[in-house]
This record gives sequence, C-alpha cells and structure tokens, in this order.
Amino acid sequence: MTLAELRREYTLAGLRRADLDADPIAQFQKWFDQALKAELLEPNAMTLSTVDEDHRPSSRIVLLKGVDARGFSFFTNYKSRKGRELAATPNAALTFHWGGLERQVNIRGSVTKLSREESEAYFAVRPLGSQFGAWVSKQSNVVENRAYLERRLLEVEAEFGGGKVPTPPYWGGYVLAPDALEFWQGRPNRLHDRFQYLRDGAHAWKIDRLSP
Repeated sequence: MTLAELRREYTLAGLRRADLDADPIAQFQKWFDQALKAELLEPNAMTLSTVDEDHRPSSRIVLLKGVDARGFSFFTNYKSRKGRELAATPNAALTFHWGGLERQVNIRGSVTKLSREESEAYFAVRPLGSQFGAWVSKQSNVVENRAYLERRLLEVEAEFGGGKVPTPPYWGGYVLAPDALEFWQGRPNRLHDRFQYLRDGAHAWKIDRLSP
C-alpha cells in the first residue's frame, strides 16, 4: 500500500452545536474524560508548537499536567528550546489527537510561567528518577554521549539520594491561556465536524462551525 492509499473512514460519532458547552474549558474536560474512559494511550499527550525569534516553528510532544479556568499547564526546563522560544515569543499552540475517538482539539493562546510554589509542589510529587533527571539534563543542549548522562546521574544520586530533591531553579511550569480552541470530530467523506471558540470579551466565547 502506498502513502497515497493510506486512509480511513471516520464513522464513530458526530458533533452538533447543541452538544457543545458554552465554556470551552468545560467542553475540553468532557472530551478528556471520555478519552480517559476509552483508555487511550497517554490521553494527556499534546503537541506544543512554539516559534523562535526568526518566526521559525518547532513542535514536540509534552504532557498536560493541569487544566482549570486559567488554561492548560505543563512543566519543562526553562532553558530548553521551547523555554527559550517562549521567553522570546510567549504565544503557543497545543494539539491533542485522540485517534481512538476520531477527535482532535487545537488550542492557541498566550503563555506565562506558573508560580514558583506551584512548580515546586508538582516537582515534589514526581517520581524520584524524574527529579534526578531534571538535574542531569541540560535539555536541548548538545551532549557528548550517553555515558555522560549516566555519569551525571550517578553524581546527582550521590548528591541528593539521601534526602529531598530540590526543584532546579531552571525548571518549572507554564500555563497557556487560550484565546481560540477548535474541537474536531471525524466524519464520513471528510466532511468533518469542526467548531471554533473565539474569545468575545473577558468572559464570553463566540462559537462558530467551520467548514471541514
């Protein structure tokens, strides 16, 4: 089978305007809960897209770690590529792809850092190995070889292994405050259902159906 021949027909469900919550965060939570119940692999995995100072985009998969009225939260190394790009251009996009439900959610908005208290609270509940890894990795920087990482891990384990691991000063959380969200439900004949939420004032949202 060639790439041109790879395709599937989407038949699981439809999406009507009447199905949508007036609040896009509530609508997202509804779909996320359904993804959890469907036991999809890592339903909190999302593509985070950022741009550098020359407006060149880059994307990677990160994990959603919180959603509330403020927006969508995730954690990373502030000195990583995405951290540097968000410092220069604090706007980003998120994409969730739940293939088992034939759904996507696309989100755009502005990004700010979470408080140090929130970052430290989350870091404290991470697995010990992940805490060590945050100290080992100079994320996105060139590394000599695997042996360097393993050597650094031994050094970090020796330094912190006997007690509480502090949160690195260069590590923490971000929250993306959405100004646009799109909910996409696959339909037969590529006539998909797409609904877009756009901010309409401080607390209101305008909902439109988009052509597939």
